[in-house]
Amino acid sequence: MTHSIRFLEKCIAVHTRCVLAAISFVALAGCGSQPPAPDWAIGAEAAAQKASTAYLQGQQRVEGLQWQKARDAVAGTGRLDLAARMELMRCAAQVASLEWNGCPAYQSLAQDAAVPEQAYARYLNAEPRAEDVVLLPPDQQAAARHIVARAGRPLAAEEMRQLIPAGEPLPRLLAVAVLLRAGHASPELLQAGVDIASAQGWRRALMAWLLLQAQAAERAGDADAASHIRRRLDLLQK
Repeated sequence: MTHSIRFLEKCIAVHTRCVLAAISFVALAGCGSQPPAPDWAIGAEAAAQKASTAYLQGQQRVEGLQWQKARDAVAGTGRLDLAARMELMRCAAQVASLEWNGCPAYQSLAQDAAVPEQAYARYLNAEPRAEDVVLLPPDQQAAARHIVARAGRPLAAEEMRQLIPAGEPLPRLLAVAVLLRAGHASPELLQAGVDIASAQGWRRALMAWLLLQAQAAERAGDADAASHIRRRLDLLQK
């Protein structure tokens, strides 16, 4: 347990993948010099992974059950900072799905969150400070730096591609969502969100992005595009 806590305290990135690693210590399992991860950590990781996937797919019952399992596992440590990190995991999936509710479960634990977690929470709210950027996961730093420097300006297509990280889909969708939340909306940005969610079969997230895209097409007077998007939404609702 001591080794696990030491590893956790070194892990300052709060991106969803890193939060999973910090709480579940999967990274430790691959280190021959370290003892196996404790049972509570393995259980928390498995439940959190299932919960995140269920949320993005719109499986509410499964999501609720798995988040409760993850919370119960972390609660057994008595660590409020770990509980805050767990809630930020959930917040990240919500933000990526355009559910911007202020993450109330995290807010109740915010006073016990570590400095990097506080920086990450501000980033999820699209309100990063200049000093927060280096505390964020590397794949979110470009988006955060852009928000700090140029808040509110629409993104050109090439510029957007430079800000969206390569690699895992959830970090990519999260960066797109935070840029959107910061006021950098553009047709290309909306399409990026749609494409990422669609490729993963994330029904809930995709519906949110498509709805926003349909509304933008309607405002622009593009009836054909709006009709096509609405048909996609109809398919998702069957």
